[in-house]
Amino acid sequence: MDRDDAERYLRALAGDGARLRDDQWTAIEALVRDRRRSLVVQRTGWGKSAVYFVATALLRKEGAGPTVIVSPLLALMRNQVAAAQRAGIAAVTVNSSNVEQWQEVYDDVQRGAVDVLLVSPERLNNPGFRDAVLPQLAASAGLVVVDEAHCISDWGHDFRPDYRRIRTLLAQLPEGTPVLATTATANERVIADVADQLGSDTLVLRGSLERESLHLAVLSLPSTAHRWAWLADHLPELTGSGIVYTLTVAAADELASFLRSRGITATAYSGRTDDAERRLAEDDLLGNKVKALVATSALGMGFDKPDLGFVIHVGAPPSPIAYYQQVGRAGRGVERADVILLPGAEDEAIWRYFASLAFPSQEQVEQTLAVLSDRPMSTAALEAHVDLRRTRLETMLKVLDVDGAVRRVSGGWVATGQPWTYDADRYARVSADRAAEQEAMRTYAQTESCRMEFLRNQLDDPGAAPCGRCDRCTATPLPATVTDASLSAAQAALGRPGVEIEARRMWPTGLAALGLDLSGRIPPELQADSGRALGRLSDVGWGSRLREVFAGPDREVPDDVLRAVVQVLAGWGWEERPTGIVALPSRSRPLLVASLATQLSEVGRLPLLGTLERVHDHGLRGGSNSAQRLLAVHGAFAVPASMALGPAPILLVDDRVDTGWTMTEAVRLLREGGAGHVLPLTLAVET
Repeated sequence: MDRDDAERYLRALAGDGARLRDDQWTAIEALVRDRRRSLVVQRTGWGKSAVYFVATALLRKEGAGPTVIVSPLLALMRNQVAAAQRAGIAAVTVNSSNVEQWQEVYDDVQRGAVDVLLVSPERLNNPGFRDAVLPQLAASAGLVVVDEAHCISDWGHDFRPDYRRIRTLLAQLPEGTPVLATTATANERVIADVADQLGSDTLVLRGSLERESLHLAVLSLPSTAHRWAWLADHLPELTGSGIVYTLTVAAADELASFLRSRGITATAYSGRTDDAERRLAEDDLLGNKVKALVATSALGMGFDKPDLGFVIHVGAPPSPIAYYQQVGRAGRGVERADVILLPGAEDEAIWRYFASLAFPSQEQVEQTLAVLSDRPMSTAALEAHVDLRRTRLETMLKVLDVDGAVRRVSGGWVATGQPWTYDADRYARVSADRAAEQEAMRTYAQTESCRMEFLRNQLDDPGAAPCGRCDRCTATPLPATVTDASLSAAQAALGRPGVEIEARRMWPTGLAALGLDLSGRIPPELQADSGRALGRLSDVGWGSRLREVFAGPDREVPDDVLRAVVQVLAGWGWEERPTGIVALPSRSRPLLVASLATQLSEVGRLPLLGTLERVHDHGLRGGSNSAQRLLAVHGAFAVPASMALGPAPILLVDDRVDTGWTMTEAVRLLREGGAGHVLPLTLAVET
C-alpha cells in the first residue's frame, strides 16, 4: 500500500482533482498499515469520511472483513451510503427505518457482499442484535468506525448512553483490529476521555477548526414576534437556502407554518418527523426547492449540502460546542455563508427543562433496581413504580445497562445483581460542566470580541484568532428592522388559538414486508388538507388548559374550549367552506368527541354526517415506528352505509393527533368513499 493507491480510491470517491491531506494519509496509514486505533478531530467538511472509506477499500483489497460504522443519525447514514456507492463500495445500513430489511442485510454481510455496514448506536443493545449479530461482527470486522465520537463521552455536548455500548464492542474485537473515531466538536476534556476509552496507544490527529466561509452574527430582538417578523422580512435577502434551528419541536412546526403564511417556502423537520417525510424534506433542501428547513437538533449531524447558504438559530442552544457543530453545516462549498443567532428570553427556561433531565437521584435509581430485581419489566410498566418521565427513565436504564447493573431483555429490563455504585461526584461534575457551557453561551451572545475566536477557544483550538469576518470584527451589526405587516402577522400567529396540522404526504417505508401495498407518495386525491388543532399539549398557553381536559374523566366539551375551537374555525381561511361534519370514534374520549362534533354542527349550521365505524381495534396507538402505527390503524375503520358523502369539503373531528396515521387512514377511507376535500380538526396535538 502506498499513497498513490489511496489517492486512486479517493478520486473515485471525491472526483478527479481530489488529493489526500497529510493528516488524512497519516490516519489511513495508521489504520491500514499499523492496525492502530486513531481519533481524528477535524472541522466539518475536512474529509473525515474519506479516511474511513479509503481505508475500507485498501483493507478489503487485502482480504479484510467489512467495515462497521456506528453512526448516530439517519441523515448521516443516508449520505454515507450514497458516498460509498459513488466510490464502488457496497454499503448498507440497519436502523429503525428499515427493520424489514435487517435479515437480508445480515445475510449479505455473511456471504461477503457488503464492504461497509452502518449501524445506529441503539442497535448495539437490541437483545437480538447484541447477542446474535454483534459477536460475529466483532470477530470478522476489518475496521470499526465510531462517527460523531464525542457522543461517547458524558462530558460531550451530545452524550448518548447507547454510544457507551461501543466500549463493549471494542473489548470484543480481536487484537489488531483497527478502530477510527471521528468528530468535529470536541474540546480537550472530551478528546482525552474518548482517547482513553479507545486505548492508551490511540493516535490523536487534531486540526484547525477555522471556517473561512462563515460570517457569524448575533441579533437581540425584544420578543418572539419580532424574531419571527425579522425572519419573514430578511430570509428572502439571504443567498441560497439554509436551516433555521429552533429549540423545540413545537417551535419548529409553528415557525415553519408562519413562514409559509408569509410566502416563504419552509418545511418543519424534527426527531418526530417520519423517516419518509424527512427524506423528502432533505431532498427538497438539497434541490433548493425550499428556502429553509425549520429544524430541531435532529438535523445537527450528518446533513451534507455544500452550498448551504445560511444557518439561523431562533433561540440559543445551551452549549457553544453544540452551536459550533450545527453552524458547521453551512458554507462547506461556497465562499460565504451567514450564521445568525437570534437569542430569546425563553431560552433559559428551555435550558432548565433539559437540565432537569439529568441523571436521577440515588433514591430513584435504587428504587428502580429493587423493582427490577423481582422480574423483568418494560419501561411502561416501570412508570407505575418509579416517579420519572418516560424519556428520563429510559436514559437512566441505558446508563445502568452500560454500567452492568441492568440488562435489556425481550420484553423489558431486568436487574443483573452486579454491584453498582452511585457516582454522585461524577454526576455533579457533569451538571456543573453543563452550567458552565450555558454561561459560555450567554457570553458568546454578548461578547464584544471576535465570535469565531470565542467558539474556537471553547473547543480548545490552539490556533484560535480573530476571524475578521463576524459582526464584531467588522463592526457591522445586522439591521434590527422589521415591517409593521410582518410584526402584526407574527403577533397574531402567536396570540391566536390553533396550530396547523400538516398532512402526511408519504407512506412509511417498508410497508410491503408488513403486507401493505402502499409506498412512496400518498396520492393527492387521498390526502387530507392541512388541518387545525386548538393547541399542543406541550404549549404553555392552550396546552395547559387542554392538559386539564385530558387529565380528567371523559365529559362533554367545556364551553371555553368550544368557543376557542370556533375561533380556530373562524380564522382557518379555507378555500371552500365545509358542508358537513364527520367524527372519528374515540376509545378514550367518546363523549368529548361526540359533543364537540354535535355542538360544532349546531354552531356552524353544518349537518352532522355521522361517525366512522370501528371495524377492529388492534391498539390504535401501538407500534414503535410509523410503519407499525399505520399497520395498527389500516382497515380499523369503515364508512357507514348510511353516511352520505359528496364532493364538497367535510370537517373530520377527533380529540387529539399524535403521529397522524389514524387521521390519514380515516381521510383515505372518506375520500375513497366519495368525499371531496377533508379538513382534519382536533382539540390537541400530542407534542
